[in-house]
Amino acid sequence: MAIRVMLVDDQVLLRTGFRMVLAAQPDMEVVAEAGDGVEALQVLRTTPVDVVLMDVRMPKLDGVETTRRVCSEPEPPKVLILTTFDLDEYAFSGLKAGASGFMLKDVPPGELLSAIRAVHSGDAVVAPSTTRRLLDRFAPMLPSAVQEPRHAELSRLTEREREVMVLVAQGLSNGEIAARLVLSEATVKTHVGRILTKLGLRDRVQVVVLAYETGLVRAGGQP
Repeated sequence: MAIRVMLVDDQVLLRTGFRMVLAAQPDMEVVAEAGDGVEALQVLRTTPVDVVLMDVRMPKLDGVETTRRVCSEPEPPKVLILTTFDLDEYAFSGLKAGASGFMLKDVPPGELLSAIRAVHSGDAVVAPSTTRRLLDRFAPMLPSAVQEPRHAELSRLTEREREVMVLVAQGLSNGEIAARLVLSEATVKTHVGRILTKLGLRDRVQVVVLAYETGLVRAGGQP
């Protein structure tokens, strides 16, 4: 079954370019488009979508608030934030709103297609190391660990799971974590899966965000 993609951007020319790239793929189909967040929410009520490519700067309702509303729905589509500048504050806000990652608008077609497939399969497209750089820059905007109501959720984790969570937040891959902790990669993958389940998170990007929000990791990636 083809991946059902929705394009949300106020620039018609950009949507046309993305549509042409996606239409050439046998495993993808553009099933909907919208020029702003309000229109996107209306379309999503009646159109089944797997992945949304979401611009952040749009009239009526921006991509961050639209992402927040989309991701609050039961069984929402995955959202990929589209941004003009790397490490921009909108990408940071989009990740906090529930997006599975962000891409630059001038991303090479191959990378865009890989990102869509990765998100659809349940992976986060933004490398944790990229997310960490983003959070390092905007960490002062986060609430302190004392004020953060989700801090208590970390008590659900075992000591090993907290250790793995810190390393994920520092940008390490499963293979690198396995080498650091002298574990098999399969065991690390199991720990990551349990972390996601216990904390109600969708992907590794949200693990990184929560690690910063709760103070488990501070700016600079240090525990």
